[in-house]
Amino acid sequence: MKKYILKRFLQLIPVLIGITFLSFAMMRIAGSDAITELYGDKGAVAQEIIDAKRAELGLDQPFLTQYLAWIGGILTGDMGISYISGRDVFQTFVSKLPATLLLTVLAICATVIISIPLGVLAAVRHDKFTDYFLRFFSFIGNSLPNFFVALLLMQVFSIHWSIFPVISNGTTVQSAVLPTLTLAVAMSAKYMRQVRATVLEELNKDYVEGAKARGVRGRVILWKSVLKSSMLTIITLLALSIGSLLGGTAIIESIFMWDGVGKLAVDAITMRDYPLIQAYVVWMAIIYVMVNLITDLLYHALDPRIRLGVSEV
Repeated sequence: MKKYILKRFLQLIPVLIGITFLSFAMMRIAGSDAITELYGDKGAVAQEIIDAKRAELGLDQPFLTQYLAWIGGILTGDMGISYISGRDVFQTFVSKLPATLLLTVLAICATVIISIPLGVLAAVRHDKFTDYFLRFFSFIGNSLPNFFVALLLMQVFSIHWSIFPVISNGTTVQSAVLPTLTLAVAMSAKYMRQVRATVLEELNKDYVEGAKARGVRGRVILWKSVLKSSMLTIITLLALSIGSLLGGTAIIESIFMWDGVGKLAVDAITMRDYPLIQAYVVWMAIIYVMVNLITDLLYHALDPRIRLGVSEV
C-alpha cells in the first residue's frame, strides 16, 4: 500500500510540470499581460512607466526564464505576489478555498439526495412509465449547460419570486442555495442514469434470482443485497466528481458572485495575473490527484476482491 501511494505521488510530478508549462505558455500566447490590463483603462501612460513595471515583475524576461524562476519559487514554498492586488498568492488562494469547498460539499450532498433515490426508482420500474419519465428529465438535465440553468434559476427564484438573492451576500446558506442547485441539476441527471445502470446490472445477476427462488422479499433483496453491492461503484463515481467540481465551479461562482477560488481564477485570467493563475492550476491539480488517490484507496479497502487481486468472473 505504501509503495502504491508513493507511486501515485511520483506520478503527480510530471502531471504538475506538464499542466503548469501548458498553462504558462497559453497565457503568454494570449497577446497581453497584467501590465497591459492594469494600465489599459487609465488613459495614456508613458511607455517608460510600462516598461519599468514589466521589468520589476520580470515580464521582460524570456518565457523559459520566467517559467524556471516560478518553478524555483514553488520549490522553496514561494508562490509569488499577485500582479494586481500585491497580496501574497498563497494567502489569497487559501482565503478563498473554504467558500469553494462549502459549495462543493453542498452540491455533492444535493446530488446524492436527488440522484440515488431516483436512480433506484428508475431501475426498479425498468421500462415502465416512471422509468421513461425520469430518463427523459435526466436527458434534459444533461443537455442544459450550467450557465443556462443558473440564469433560469435566477429568473424564477430571484427575479420572479424574490426568494433568493441574485448576487451572493457572503457564504450564507441563502446565498448558497442557487449555486448548489445549479451544480446539482447536471450532476444529478448524470448520476441518476449511472445509479440506474448499476442497480439494473445487479438486479440481473444470478444471486438475485436465487434469493427470489428462496422466497426472499424483493425489498429485502434490493436494500440488503443490491444496493450494498451497487454503493461501491456509486461512492467511487461521486468521489471522482469532487475533483471536477472543485475545478469546474468557476463559471457558476462568477455568475452568482460567489467569492471562491473559481471566481478568483476567472478574475485572474481576465487581468492576466499569472501568479494567481498558476497557483490555481497547481492547487487544483494537487487536490484532484489527492481525491483520486483517496478514492482508489477507498475502493481497495471496500472491495476485498481488488485488495486480494481477484477479479470478478
